[in-house]
Amino acid sequence: FDVMATKPCTKFLSIYFQVVIWRAVASIAWSVLLLPVTTAVFVLLSRFSLFHPIQWISDCTSLLTASSTIFSLVVLCGVVLITGFFNLEFYTLVPSIPCSRMALLGTVLHPRQCVHSLVYCTMGMLVMWCASVTIGGRYSTLGTPCRQSESGEVVTCLNEYHLFLLLAGAFMGYSHSFLGVVQNMYYVSFQPIQQYKYPRFKGCLPMVVKCSVIQALYSARNFAALYFFFGYVPKTWISSTLNLQIDSSLQPLDSLTGLLDFSLLYHLSISGAFLYLTWYLTVLLFRIYVTEAYSFPVQSTFTEDAEQCLPKVLAEKNTLVMKFLALQDLALLSQHSLSRRLEVFNLSQPGGHPHNWNAISGECLCLLSELTQRLVAHQDAVASNGRVKSQSASMVSGTEDIAETPRLSVPLRTPGSVFKSSVGGANRVLTAPFTPDVDSPFSSPAIRRLVGQQDPHSPWSGTVQSPHIMRRGPKLWSASTGSSRFSVIPLHGLETSVNSCSCHTLNCSAQVKSFLAKRVLIMYLFNKLPEASSQALFADSQAHIWALQGLSHLVAASFSEDQFGVVQTTLPNILSCLVVLLEAVDRHFKLPHASSKPVRTLCSMGDSTYKTLRFALRAALKTAIYKITTTFGEHLNAVNISTEHRKRLQQFLEFKE
Repeated sequence: FDVMATKPCTKFLSIYFQVVIWRAVASIAWSVLLLPVTTAVFVLLSRFSLFHPIQWISDCTSLLTASSTIFSLVVLCGVVLITGFFNLEFYTLVPSIPCSRMALLGTVLHPRQCVHSLVYCTMGMLVMWCASVTIGGRYSTLGTPCRQSESGEVVTCLNEYHLFLLLAGAFMGYSHSFLGVVQNMYYVSFQPIQQYKYPRFKGCLPMVVKCSVIQALYSARNFAALYFFFGYVPKTWISSTLNLQIDSSLQPLDSLTGLLDFSLLYHLSISGAFLYLTWYLTVLLFRIYVTEAYSFPVQSTFTEDAEQCLPKVLAEKNTLVMKFLALQDLALLSQHSLSRRLEVFNLSQPGGHPHNWNAISGECLCLLSELTQRLVAHQDAVASNGRVKSQSASMVSGTEDIAETPRLSVPLRTPGSVFKSSVGGANRVLTAPFTPDVDSPFSSPAIRRLVGQQDPHSPWSGTVQSPHIMRRGPKLWSASTGSSRFSVIPLHGLETSVNSCSCHTLNCSAQVKSFLAKRVLIMYLFNKLPEASSQALFADSQAHIWALQGLSHLVAASFSEDQFGVVQTTLPNILSCLVVLLEAVDRHFKLPHASSKPVRTLCSMGDSTYKTLRFALRAALKTAIYKITTTFGEHLNAVNISTEHRKRLQQFLEFKE
């Protein structure tokens, strides 16, 4: 029995290794094959001589065939292999979006990230060592013979130029690791328009070269400034550790005259560009190979291969990349493959059941329902923390006659317990990163006034002088089990006995919060970033976009291709789900910072497409509804949906949306 149970898992692992692992290996192999090309370009630039072109070409040719260059290529191959392994280990399809600077700082200081930074510092030093050996001259070795001015004997002195490049490599390695967290460099996004690997690589290559040069210049500037102030520390420590003398006859590099060396800055810049280009090409090739479209079979003749079919892979929960590839394949087959669409609409034999359509449509509806519940929960959390309570429950009230319509299963909570109970519970992802605590010293006074909390220094607190103004008394939010609305119970006349010890604790806590709220650094670290909550809500919306595209095109194609009418049985649920999601998205875009456009970065290898996913989802949702309404037209009046949803669909039929 155990052997039979492990067979589906083994089949799925085989297709995972066939798709993901082999693609990662292929990207690493191409990165290794490109190393001689990039190394040759680096050699040409490092030995560049404008006035002696023939000698320049001959020196570069002899250097490319030297044993030191071949050994450097072997070391660089090891660096590329480690980089490819880290790409496979750290890549993500859902970006990590910290909602505050403190959360970002915690990510940077995480032990796993510290190990990552340490490894990249080591690889940066290795690449810079290869670059210094390739350049030769005064950069070749760490120790160089020098003559003592007092005794006149020849001793081994520290070569500060070689040390300068090694430390610059470590600095650039840490910068690459740090920017990988800040810019989400390991986030892999799928392209909306599919391209073959070579045209996509050729189109992205100029951008990669540009980013490498710009990042190298920035890193060279920052490291030169850092070495100017703190360069004496590593120089003294390494010279004492390795028993190397410091040549006092040479100008030290931790001085202004030592750093104003054009040759040094030039070799530092091209070495940094070579380092970043080696890493960026590996990242680019990994993204191209992993996001390449893969065609899954819709149905299988043999039961042993059922785990590799599209309906089964769509329901995969553990391996997210396979689920994304399946959703991408669903979106493509729904638009461009007639034969595979007919397989989706076919009935099973024997039995005559639409298993393929039920599994595919059910998984798509499940994804869209989960996004709807997430948006509704976020809107309720925001409303309970200072804004007027919007009747988000009415958004799904029109679907009472549809049993399969997604409904919010989370019970409404009191405003004081929304944040506290969600932090450690199952709804942590939905509310904790986005909901400010009203009792926090970092919440604004306007939010406290809207929920009834008075500032003790406010003129509205205490005795009111004007008889025409009455201060509102404290109120208690409560939610009965039988009602979905909050009731307000006045507390005038209620007397509670509070322990003096608890009062003292509350006073101390309030004083600490008030003290921390006045510190500028604390406010800077703990204040929430404006668009982070909205971006985090739609971080995985690429899957929902594919689900919308696949579902809408299949429903539209069923108007003429569905011979058995399998789509008509689930059409009311699909329409209701789309309308409910549209209302939730519209309500979300009315929140602050939800509709603000992100700032464009000039040049970065970090993929920032996740910042605009909410706009792409809204456009895809409206396009999906228009696709269905324009195909079915007035036939939608015969579909059994609620009155509110029929009115909303009528606006699409009249092209008023």
